[in-house]
Amino acid sequence: MPLTIGVPAETYPHERRVALTPRAIDTLAKSGVELRMEAGAGERAGFLDGEYEQKGVRVVRSRREVFDASTVILQVHTLGDNPDAGAADLPLFRRGQTVIGFGDPFTTPNQYPELAARGVTSLAMEFMPRITRAQSMDALSSMATVAGYKAVLLAADALPRMFPMLMTPAGTIAPARVFVLGAGVAGLQAIATARRLGAVVSAYDVRPAVKEQVESLGARFVSVAVDAAAEDRSGYAKALGEEFYRRQRELLTEVVREQDVVITTAAVPGQRAPLLLTRDMVAGMGLGSVVVDLAAERGGNCELTEPGRTIEASGVTIIGLLNLPSTVPYHSSQMYARNIAAFVKHLVRDGALVIDMEDEITRETLITHQGEIVHPRVRQFLVKEQPQPDAVR
Repeated sequence: MPLTIGVPAETYPHERRVALTPRAIDTLAKSGVELRMEAGAGERAGFLDGEYEQKGVRVVRSRREVFDASTVILQVHTLGDNPDAGAADLPLFRRGQTVIGFGDPFTTPNQYPELAARGVTSLAMEFMPRITRAQSMDALSSMATVAGYKAVLLAADALPRMFPMLMTPAGTIAPARVFVLGAGVAGLQAIATARRLGAVVSAYDVRPAVKEQVESLGARFVSVAVDAAAEDRSGYAKALGEEFYRRQRELLTEVVREQDVVITTAAVPGQRAPLLLTRDMVAGMGLGSVVVDLAAERGGNCELTEPGRTIEASGVTIIGLLNLPSTVPYHSSQMYARNIAAFVKHLVRDGALVIDMEDEITRETLITHQGEIVHPRVRQFLVKEQPQPDAVR
């Protein structure tokens, strides 16, 4: 009996992406799998049911039917990343089933004991290791690319001036000055997009190694003395301590004062985003300036950021909107679907899903399996989060 993969509609609030697109189905064509999909699951991303049916997908009306018929469930937001609305799916899972998608294990870890207790195998896309073999499965980088692009568009729309330098009969218009804090995937895409729009761009990152990448995009790299171990073994920036960030803020204050737009992208997986822009730094910016905080989902890099909202403070617009990839659902879905389809293809062998703990890609993304939470860091995090009994007095 062939492996059946199901794609239910997303229930995360305001989510418009879908986990699988018609084009990505071609990646799975030779894996010998059957596909089920909840009717309308792709419509908000711009993909009609008929497009899936042309690819051989069986579109069903009932969400329960998707779960009942499928061995593997593909989602953008799994239960861990969607604890409120996703709770309704918990009774639909059965022992031996597998769910793959973004799981946010360090923010809502308490969902995982329930999945484990039901015997559900879960794999988190955001834990994909940054190795050459897994590049085609790196969904975090895909979504960061979209977020970096959209952040610049939001800034350009909110800024009461144009980005490019223009020479007109009415005189020369100076280009906007954009400063990007954090030169990871989102930051580099923000730099490239702002440059394409004609802005003068500068950037800063705690990792000196990214200086060449920043300059290759036509931006100026702002140098600040940094800790030599500012990057972990996976290539992500790591937390450096509040004293370091305090010194960093002092050194960046003068740079920020000269900018029209500041885009912040600094985030450390599983932790609150570091504070980079203080209230005083924002107050020092010019009237009409814009801050776009891509770290709003983890508390924000700006002291004044209100997650999910756009506010104004000291004449500066601060944009803390969440889930920016969902605002570009067509291409976000295409990119994510290619990532997750490549991952599924990696896991399927001879028509069956194989959990190979010797494989780094599988081992690093696996959260629950055979009734247990198997990921060491998630297990440790859960123990740390458990309330401790009061000391005997």
